Amino acid sequence: MPAQNAYVTLNNGVRMPILGFGVFQVPDEQTEQVVTDALAAGYRAIDTAASYGNEEAVGRAIAKSGIPREELFITTKMWIQHTGEATARREFDKSLRKLGLDYLDLYLIHQPLGDYYSSWHAMEKLYGEGLAKAIGVSNFYPDRLVDLIQHNDITPAVNQIEAHPFFQRADYQPLLREHGVQIESWGPFAEGKNELFTNPTLTKIGEGYGKSVAQVVLRWLIQRDIVVIPKSVRPERMAQNLDVFDFELAGDDMTAIAALDTGASAFFDHRDPAMVTWLGGRRVD
Repeated sequence: MPAQNAYVTLNNGVRMPILGFGVFQVPDEQTEQVVTDALAAGYRAIDTAASYGNEEAVGRAIAKSGIPREELFITTKMWIQHTGEATARREFDKSLRKLGLDYLDLYLIHQPLGDYYSSWHAMEKLYGEGLAKAIGVSNFYPDRLVDLIQHNDITPAVNQIEAHPFFQRADYQPLLREHGVQIESWGPFAEGKNELFTNPTLTKIGEGYGKSVAQVVLRWLIQRDIVVIPKSVRPERMAQNLDVFDFELAGDDMTAIAALDTGASAFFDHRDPAMVTWLGGRRVD
């Protein structure tokens, strides 16, 4: 199945590519070329955020690509300092201008911090106006997600969270599914932590299919119905990461990967007061 034809359907009927391209930590001066290369490779979903500082470069690549807008799925996110109903609307408009778009396919609250309830109210209005085809959240743990769902009219379409072989979120996924929230993985390769790319289990599985460790990880996530947005600045790796629809991991291989789960973040805990303080103090222009 070509990557362009592999979709999940969100809780409002919107179709989202199950494999997209992320630009976190791609420097602004490189982003336009990187996104241009990704679109040329066949990616049609691009994920960025206000806090990444590269929305304008993403927008330039989209504009120059000549790809019809309806074939693209563009996501961006609102940062903590911009939460609040009036501020959220302003920041949405700013992101839309930077991207050079008339609407977003998906708009996310980036962190479960600040006045995100008011932000959600603003986003519900944006959704009602058709300016955001779907709205969702990122980095929400189960308690915060359920609380948001219970006390608002619209259930988030997506929760973008850390998910990779060492932090699999298998215990969280049934709850997300119960509420109709699509799980999306950021950091699918754990940024190479725990020597992921030379992990003996993943390496052995890859050898059995003639695939790389990265391809095994992406295929594993896709078979779990998890949307994934790998990042690379190298065109050959971009193409390789798309080439995961011509094989299927056997049950024994899925079980072997499941055994790699540590149950803990490879990066940081959003419930740690020190991390909350750091995130809350970070400012984005």
